[in-house]
Amino acid sequence: MMGNPHTLTLTLTLALCLGADAVNPGFVVRLTQKGLDYARQQGMVVLQQQLAKIHLPDFSGSTHVSPLGKVKYSFHSMVIRSFQLPNSQVSLVPNVGLKLSITGGFIRVDGQWKFKTKLHFISGHGSFDLKVQGLSISVGLKLGSDGSGRPTIYPSACSNHIGDVNVHISGKYKWLADLFHRSIDKALRKAIENQICPLVSKSILQRLEPILQTLPVTASIDNVAAIDYSLTGPPPVTAECVDVQLKGEFFNHVNRTAPPFSPPALSLPVDHSLMVYFGVSEYLFNTAGYVYQTAGRLVFTVTDHMIPKNFSIHLNTSSFGALIPQISKMYPNMLMKLDITSTSTPFLTMKPGNVTISTMTDIEAYAILPNGTLAPLFLLNVTTTALAKLGVNASRIVGNLEISRVQMALKHSDVGPFSVSLLNAAVNFYITHIILPQVNALPPVWGQCPLWLTNRGMELANQRTGLFANKLKWSLTLDRLL
Repeated sequence: MMGNPHTLTLTLTLALCLGADAVNPGFVVRLTQKGLDYARQQGMVVLQQQLAKIHLPDFSGSTHVSPLGKVKYSFHSMVIRSFQLPNSQVSLVPNVGLKLSITGGFIRVDGQWKFKTKLHFISGHGSFDLKVQGLSISVGLKLGSDGSGRPTIYPSACSNHIGDVNVHISGKYKWLADLFHRSIDKALRKAIENQICPLVSKSILQRLEPILQTLPVTASIDNVAAIDYSLTGPPPVTAECVDVQLKGEFFNHVNRTAPPFSPPALSLPVDHSLMVYFGVSEYLFNTAGYVYQTAGRLVFTVTDHMIPKNFSIHLNTSSFGALIPQISKMYPNMLMKLDITSTSTPFLTMKPGNVTISTMTDIEAYAILPNGTLAPLFLLNVTTTALAKLGVNASRIVGNLEISRVQMALKHSDVGPFSVSLLNAAVNFYITHIILPQVNALPPVWGQCPLWLTNRGMELANQRTGLFANKLKWSLTLDRLL
């Protein structure tokens, strides 16, 4: 996994921030305690670097030392040489957000000091070495979202405590400092404690919040579609996990309209053994189908050169003449072309163990004349239902994509009446052996994680996965979306 703390910070920021008008999300990112523990290890590197930049202001004071009387002192030019935060923990705070706890912190500071007494001949200056041990810090992180669907994170209830302060002073009069050692320890402790919480809050508000407020909440897919991944609301937090609920909706770049259906409820399994889970609703896929269908992009053309040479049936009038004799008589020995156009939005339904895809298309057949022009033959309306039966095999999801139902109706014929049922077998052949392999061979669109189907949703986690249809790999990758 990622080792760069800045990369991880951005990743978790995106995870805690991604879709915001839908009642139900189309996409959910679940971070468990294991995921937060990993993030903590990387994030502490950044926090330690920031805390090491603490500026300790000069301070002065006075104390009474017998028999010298009042002694005035000041400490200045303090520089932090070492800052270590060895023990830390991030815990989930239900209905609020997160809590960061740090214990066993260690700070080493170098600086200069000077003093003077009523006896002007007893004054001096020197250097000092300060060691702070047992530093503890506790800060709450309230998670939310703004009106644009971007995440917000605010520090709350910050406190810190120093267990022990050890000052070693050098110089001619270091024996004098030993006389008011406790006053020095108390003053230095207070100076450091007063700096820590403001710096932690400042780091969150000035470094992280601006990043969150400029995060994009949409991403372009191509020249037609984009995806909206703004937050639907503040991330729900329980004692086991935080669920980042994203809109997960495709929309048209030029003319964004609301899809004619709403996102269904999405549920994830009650399991927190992995670091991250992804829940994908059928709403995400159906909005993609809606956008591309209304934009007129769900159009496929099938020609004979796309059919393997060793297949016995080819896309020509001779092959189709066995089913529709009029074709071979009117257009002997000519190649054919099929235009397949979606007439309604493809609809995907997820259920435990399988995915069902329903489509309605028009298939228009042409004969390609010797001069290259097209002669229309017939127009069919085809309703198809494809079923993907899925299972888990080692680190992959495997499955079998089947055409479970094909219904045909003749809308128009330029070659006279013919039996549609005879053509059913041929169309099934082309769908199964030509169309589906092309769909399966499309470039990856979804992410590198194992995937389990749940009720109207899918849970993904850590490793690359693929669906297998007709022995061809159908990879799902998130790269194009994020």
